[in-house]
Amino acid sequence: MSEEAEAMPREVHGKVKWFDPAKGFGFILADEGGSDILLHANVLRNYGQSSVADGTGITVKVQNTQRGVQAVEVVRIEPPAGVAFPLGEDQALATPEEIAARPLEPARVKWFDKGKGFGFANVFGRPEDVFIHIEVLRMSGFADLAAGEAVCLRIIEGKRGRMAVQVVSWEAAARK
Repeated sequence: MSEEAEAMPREVHGKVKWFDPAKGFGFILADEGGSDILLHANVLRNYGQSSVADGTGITVKVQNTQRGVQAVEVVRIEPPAGVAFPLGEDQALATPEEIAARPLEPARVKWFDKGKGFGFANVFGRPEDVFIHIEVLRMSGFADLAAGEAVCLRIIEGKRGRMAVQVVSWEAAARK
């Protein structure tokens, strides 16, 4: 392969092997095989997310470097396939298509505690908090949320108030 061909980013699809926001990086396993692909936190942030869950499908543009293959741009992040989302405490599970039919509401994360397994966000223009459970976060392809992070939520009315059934990064929602 020529040096010019190596310098040109190419698109690769794979799954997140692991990502640690505290360390600022993680790795992707490409569907086509080969060595692990480095995913730096800055590349993920440019996509609009501060974290990504292990096992999440991801499409990235990669480049060969002296240190190995590195992601230079995130193209798409897909929640785990075949996952049904809970539609509240007493309700049946919903398919991704049923969830996708709900409107996206712009919100800002108030706080999220990974250890407790939940947090809250404020939807712009509404006074009440929206509950976000860690399982909904994981099913949406996130590992964690940071206070102040801008996101879009698909929301239902639960017994105890509004709760998120899907979290989408602000930038990903803006691209759609």
